[in-house]
Amino acid sequence: MSKRILTCTLNGKRHDGVVPGNLLLLDYLRERLFMTGTKTGCDGGECGLCTVLVDGTPTLACLTLACSVEGKSVETIEALEQGGRLSAIQEGFHVKLGSQCGYCTPGYIMAAEGLLRKNADPTVDQIKDALGSNICRCTGYVKIIEAVQFAAGKIRKTRPAKAA
Repeated sequence: MSKRILTCTLNGKRHDGVVPGNLLLLDYLRERLFMTGTKTGCDGGECGLCTVLVDGTPTLACLTLACSVEGKSVETIEALEQGGRLSAIQEGFHVKLGSQCGYCTPGYIMAAEGLLRKNADPTVDQIKDALGSNICRCTGYVKIIEAVQFAAGKIRKTRPAKAA
């Protein structure tokens, strides 16, 4: 098995390592870097539990080779809380009861984070589209959409107004 040197930025910190060429990003994060907020679900890219951000884009870690993030920035759910404070989307899931059992929540939060970084005023259809690769077996999805809308409103309030 060929091995590769991997240098990437994980949650704002540089990481260097040697990885087998066939190691999945999901396994690298969970087993080598102990980022256990990224969950294992279907192992086939169908449930979204393993969603992380790679250079700001929601990415399924179960379908991504670790070596493919060479030189890139990877963010997991562990990156969102800052100084003991929840991010806007984490707060939205808490306030709007966007999670039931919570197993799928990190994947949803990371997919929503990717959306809200690009669009702080998404329509319901845009939210549904952004979260379309994620599956929750406990909810009817209404509370998840409300959580994203809550976070979007909070983000819009904290952004400086654009000059006219």
